[in-house]
Amino acid sequence: MADIDNLFGKAISEIERMLNTKTVVGEPITVEGNTLIPLISVGFGFGVGAGEGTDPKKGGGTGTGGGAAGGGGVKPVALIIINKDGVRVEPVKGGAASLLDKIADVAGKFAPNKPTAA
Repeated sequence: MADIDNLFGKAISEIERMLNTKTVVGEPITVEGNTLIPLISVGFGFGVGAGEGTDPKKGGGTGTGGGAAGGGGVKPVALIIINKDGVRVEPVKGGAASLLDKIADVAGKFAPNKPTAA
């Protein structure tokens, strides 16, 4: 069953390509003197199968088949915030939109107050 070995090897190679430190720890973002580093949760699953056989109803013909499938997902789980006050970790609840809200919130807390018109 060389086909199954080939399919399995390709699936593992793709998983290894996807999983690296940049997948779990995002690129730092600097906003108003704050360095924000997103932390990401990665999940995936995959399956590989193959088979061969004969069909007595069709004159004893033989055949082989195989397949591979997979799926995965990523979601932000926390944000490391580094600034003049130190380092802290803020959890993110609710996905990517919450991560963007958290970044905007952090930037807003440290943005200089702008005078308002009278």
